[in-house]
Amino acid sequence: MGNIVWLASYPKSGNTWLRIFLANMVAGRDEPVPLNELSRYCEDESLPELFSAAAGRPSTGLSLDEICALRPQVHAGIAARASGTVLVKTHNFAGAYDGHPLHNPAVTAGAIYVVRNPLDVVVSMSHHFGLSADEAIERLGSDRAATENDDLFVSQVLGSWSMHVNSWVDSGIARLLVLRYEDLLERPAKHFARVARLLGVGDKRARIARAVRLAGFESAAGMERAGGFVEASPRSVRFFRAGTAGQWRAVLNRDQVTRIVTAHRAQMARFDYLPAGY
Repeated sequence: MGNIVWLASYPKSGNTWLRIFLANMVAGRDEPVPLNELSRYCEDESLPELFSAAAGRPSTGLSLDEICALRPQVHAGIAARASGTVLVKTHNFAGAYDGHPLHNPAVTAGAIYVVRNPLDVVVSMSHHFGLSADEAIERLGSDRAATENDDLFVSQVLGSWSMHVNSWVDSGIARLLVLRYEDLLERPAKHFARVARLLGVGDKRARIARAVRLAGFESAAGMERAGGFVEASPRSVRFFRAGTAGQWRAVLNRDQVTRIVTAHRAQMARFDYLPAGY
């Protein structure tokens, strides 16, 4: 059995919030862990330097196929460098690209997957990536969707929102915890406690409550305003923009909502995301 626990999600679905909670849970400080120290507590499988080292040349010159072919080697390296369980962020869907596994099964110990209402994902994506709502809806529905290969991150293979969700929830990974972003918002202490239990990082209510408080939206947004955030997109004003559920009601028109529901009805129904009347 491997030692990597994947922290997985479709982009803009709560992955960063999960990592901030875990960093504060492990650190056990009275002050929040600075945003740009998150890498001390959680690896990122898409860092360019990992792929440049594996390829022997700059990762920005690699094709998507070359990146995916290198992933098992990169993941094995992350696992080998860790003395025990290592948390690794990923936005890749749970599967293979052109025969290359997007997550090395030999070093996988488990996964935590955060799912968010795609109606709100579209709103958040449009701000983060500098897209119109219609462009975000199109990307959300594309089985060939992937992120760019740039100086910040190598390409990640997303697929459509439905494809991504289904791939992880039905991945067959033995230690798999699936969380709804909306449940984390409503009862953070209860659901983050499930994360802590799965990882064995402590179950004391006071410690969990403190980590939840330090990982709150206002705390994260304040740190970004004061010192920036390395993961912020150059196409957006800020990374931590709203952190709420139901934003879509004030942003999307009926036609846009219908298009999203039509494309993703099965997985939306699975997670109780279908709006009334649809």
